[in-house]
Amino acid sequence: MKRRQFLMAGTTIAAAATLVHSAPAFAAEGDGTPMQFMPKAPKDPNPLEGELDKYKKCPYCGMDRKQFHFSRHLIHYSDDLVDGTCSIHCAAISLSLNLDRVPKAIYAPDNGSGAEIKPLTNAEAAFYVIGGDHKPVMSKVAKTSFASKVAAEAAKGSGEVADFDRALMLSYMSMADDTKMIRMRREEKRKAAGAMKH
Repeated sequence: MKRRQFLMAGTTIAAAATLVHSAPAFAAEGDGTPMQFMPKAPKDPNPLEGELDKYKKCPYCGMDRKQFHFSRHLIHYSDDLVDGTCSIHCAAISLSLNLDRVPKAIYAPDNGSGAEIKPLTNAEAAFYVIGGDHKPVMSKVAKTSFASKVAAEAAKGSGEVADFDRALMLSYMSMADDTKMIRMRREEKRKAAGAMKH
C-alpha cells in the first residue's frame, strides 16, 4: 500500500514539474504577461507615423486594418510596444491580456471625418455611438467612434452616445456572445470554402 502511494506521489510530482517547465516565459520580472500574448512588433515611440503600413493585420483575429479603418484601434503601451487592432472588441482583448502594461495612449478612428481613411483620434476623449445604423465589427452591436460629440449626436440615429469607458465596458460584457457569433461565422465560411472545392 505504501509503495503504491509513493509511486502515485512520484507521478504527481513529475506531472507538476512538467507543468512548471512548460509554463510560458514572461516578458520581464514582475510582468504577468506571457510572451505569446505580448505585442509582437518592435518598440515604436511614434506609432501613428505610417500606422497602417506598420500594423496591417489585427493580431487577435487577423483582419485587415485598412479595410476596417473605420473601426480600428491602436494601443500604445508605456514601454512603447504597440497593438494595432481591427476594433474595440480586439482592443479589449489586448488590454485584458496586457494587465501589467500601462497604455500611454489609445487611439480610435474619427468617423466624423470626410477622409477616405478615417484618421485616428484619442479614444479616451472620443464619443462612441452604440448601435444605430452603423456597421458592427467583431460584435453584434456597433461601437462607432467620433472625435466630436456634435458629430456623434448627429450620427447616432436609434443608437446612444457614450464615452470610451462605457464602450469598452459594453465590449467586455458582450464578449461571450460576440465570440460565439464570430466562431459560427468562421465555421460557416470554412464549410462554404470546403463545399466549393468539391
